Amino acid sequence: MKLTTCVFDAYGTLFDVAAAARATAAEPGREAFAAKWQGVAEAWRQKQLQYTWLRAITGAQGDFWQVTQDGLDWALARHGLDDTELRERLLALYWALDAYPDVPDVLATLKTAGLRTAILSNGSMDMLTGAVASAGIEELLDAVLSVDSVGIFKPAAAVYDLVGQQMGCDAGEVLYVSSNGWDAACATGYGFQTAWVNRAAEPMDNLPWRPAHVLPDLTGVPALAGVAP
Repeated sequence: MKLTTCVFDAYGTLFDVAAAARATAAEPGREAFAAKWQGVAEAWRQKQLQYTWLRAITGAQGDFWQVTQDGLDWALARHGLDDTELRERLLALYWALDAYPDVPDVLATLKTAGLRTAILSNGSMDMLTGAVASAGIEELLDAVLSVDSVGIFKPAAAVYDLVGQQMGCDAGEVLYVSSNGWDAACATGYGFQTAWVNRAAEPMDNLPWRPAHVLPDLTGVPALAGVAP
């Protein structure tokens, strides 16, 4: 089936989830945080994901902003950083995360070739709207799809259903791109064509499904979508 639609996860795929911690660590007077920022960023992201899974399983949904705050609080406690001002600074910067450098060109290439582009994210709509605007990629996306409308986090099938419902396409027409191996794998099981953007060169997750393609960054996505270089 011919691809018509490229759908991207947001956090970690289009937007650099470590950017808030990295930028904060570079600010004057942040020497104590600068020594720990990488560990904080890693733990923050790990707990953010874990809390989405636990909330989905138990039915205690909440929204992604609450999960993001809860994950940060755990990460700061883990690293002995009891600093309200630091917490507020990190959360403020999370609303304007940097997009990875390859994002604008890849989205523009897909759009020029006539493919539809969208985000499908666990993020709440207000967070996604802010991130997309901050990155200046509004005109390069046909849709921004949030789990807000279904009340459960990925990898629930109801989330992947949003693509067909909102974009009017069959699952086989979709190339789904995620930096989360588990997300790309579960999207394969759902029926999407998939690409795992393995920026950190991590091992493959041991799940019943595997991503169809593994890429080091986004630059290979147009070729997978059938766009000539």
